[in-house]
Amino acid sequence: MRIEIDDLSRPEVHALLAEHLAHMYALSPPEQVFALDLSKLKSADITFWTVWDHDQLLGCGALKELTPAHGEIKSMRTPAKLRGRGAGRAVLDRIIETAKQRGYGLLSLETGTHPAFLAAQQLYRSAGFQESGPFSNYLKNPHSLFMALRLSSGVP
Repeated sequence: MRIEIDDLSRPEVHALLAEHLAHMYALSPPEQVFALDLSKLKSADITFWTVWDHDQLLGCGALKELTPAHGEIKSMRTPAKLRGRGAGRAVLDRIIETAKQRGYGLLSLETGTHPAFLAAQQLYRSAGFQESGPFSNYLKNPHSLFMALRLSSGVP
């Protein structure tokens, strides 16, 4: 398994992101879907990683800088037929490691409340994330679960 920073140019990545967006819209009302499309993931404040087994795409994830001390996890996804191989854990670990290297004191995320999100929630909890309130521009809503991981003390 290899993890690499990705330029979002490969068709396999496009297909995985399309699967991700379609799944998010199937599970939540459109106004409560906060997944980013391909063009938004190409923003300068986002680093996007993919996980590969030879030529097979196993997953992806991104880190968005909200402030110099606060990052947000975005676009965590593994293809439905390839789950359970550790790609989600691997990319999450890479994101956390990068956030620490950048000096972020806090790493946050928004995920869904639908039962289909339970595996993701368990993954985040196993890495130390705890439920938190909304952050950045998010508002409390019944379809979102907000989680955070403190990376250093002294961060509000």
